[in-house]
Amino acid sequence: MNEVDYAIEGLAKDLVLLLMEDFGMDMKSALRTLYTSDTYAKLQDAKTGLYFQSPRYVYDFLRNEVKTGKMS
Repeated sequence: MNEVDYAIEGLAKDLVLLLMEDFGMDMKSALRTLYTSDTYAKLQDAKTGLYFQSPRYVYDFLRNEVKTGKMS
């Protein structure tokens, strides 16, 4: 695992916890929501630099996507 992968996995953990807290999801639903989101696809693309941002910053995109069906 390289540094970028490690950063992405750390952010993913935080994002799942935020989904569980904010939307009352169980862990399985939160993981499914994250891993099937456009936000996670962008997070995995190292060229976007999203993995370098804070969990709350990335979560704003994810929360908006969950609420509206769109990332932005």
